[in-house]
Amino acid sequence: MKITNAEIVISAVSPKQYPEDHLPEIALAGRSNVGKSSFINKLINRKNLARTSSKPGKTQTLNFYRLNDRFYFVDVPGYGYAKVSKKEREKWGRMMETYFEERDTLKAVVLITDVRHEPTVADVQMYDFLKYYELPVLVVATKLDKVPKNKRASHLKRTRETLEMEPEDNLLPFSAETGDGKEEAWGVLRKYLGI
Repeated sequence: MKITNAEIVISAVSPKQYPEDHLPEIALAGRSNVGKSSFINKLINRKNLARTSSKPGKTQTLNFYRLNDRFYFVDVPGYGYAKVSKKEREKWGRMMETYFEERDTLKAVVLITDVRHEPTVADVQMYDFLKYYELPVLVVATKLDKVPKNKRASHLKRTRETLEMEPEDNLLPFSAETGDGKEEAWGVLRKYLGI
């Protein structure tokens, strides 16, 4: 997929701020610092449309990126970062729940995990939460370039088993460094977007 036009439209905290042009949306979820911004930037061939940060917990809003004027990527706040107050985390939780529960233009969610490590309790909770709302999930196991080739299959198997993934959900190895998995990711996302 060639992205010729990419822009951040709004950083929203409530439904009244969501775009109203009824374009299909793909949400991106994952732990703080797992590489959501790098995933977005790699997919759309931009260096820094989505801001990467060495400081976890930077995304505190729902960031709507309109691509080719045909669909959105929606970057949701990272979870599992301890330095944010409990009150703040609860606020993010409610904001995300409202979005996942009520947004009828949401077609699928990309759940980004780190292939080097077993998915955390928070990753499992997020996957279960998305399945509870009957949302299609694409699990992207990123940082593939950091795992030796002969260990990749076992790391992916561990991810699938820890999350207890439903058979209909795809698990995709990915590297923002090398671009491995980029075409495959677009292949899956196009199906959800219907483009």
